[in-house]
Amino acid sequence: MITAQNLQKNYGPLQVLKGVDIQVDKGEIISIVGASGAGKTTLLQILGTLDTVSNPDTARLQICGVDVLKLRSKEMAAFRNKHLGFIFQFHQLLPEFTALENVCIPAFIAQKSKKEAFKEAEKLLEFLGLSDRKLHKPGELSGGEQQRVAVARALINKPDVVFADEPSGNLDSASAEKLHQLFFQLQKELDQTFVIVTHNEKLANMADRKLTMKDGKMIY
Repeated sequence: MITAQNLQKNYGPLQVLKGVDIQVDKGEIISIVGASGAGKTTLLQILGTLDTVSNPDTARLQICGVDVLKLRSKEMAAFRNKHLGFIFQFHQLLPEFTALENVCIPAFIAQKSKKEAFKEAEKLLEFLGLSDRKLHKPGELSGGEQQRVAVARALINKPDVVFADEPSGNLDSASAEKLHQLFFQLQKELDQTFVIVTHNEKLANMADRKLTMKDGKMIY
């Protein structure tokens, strides 16, 4: 699913990633933990093709058999839209659109028809227990509901892997627990792969594997 070797990232003289290797198999839930500043989010952004390495000639990043470091910008965007999903701490829903419309956005970007996108979005919202909230805008939803809409949006294009950055960090404990259980339900029912950066020890320990970063490196 994902094979990464010698990922390095510099911001000027600051070396944030110092040669990270990681392997993720299909259907796995991987958690990545570590102190703030360890490089977790930077790693997640590179794995998710939202950022790139500082050493493209000596690094390797294969996702679904594709060497993504060799893709051009447009190719990368198309690959990301088709194969990858994202869930962020702050759900990043567009306030002027309904829950249903927010979920559909990646499908519209993939040039799916409105009918097809709405059908899949409604199915996902039903699965996530949000059918009765689909026409509500984000401001009319609770934090937990907003994050479930963000999960549906991440799943709309049936991605091979979902990257989640502190997905429950902005939720109360009850909503966080429901979200965590949802990830494992999706893994069981859809064989969904997750790579999750989190400070939530309970979620981290529930994962199939917990990886720890320190000072830009994986600690084994």
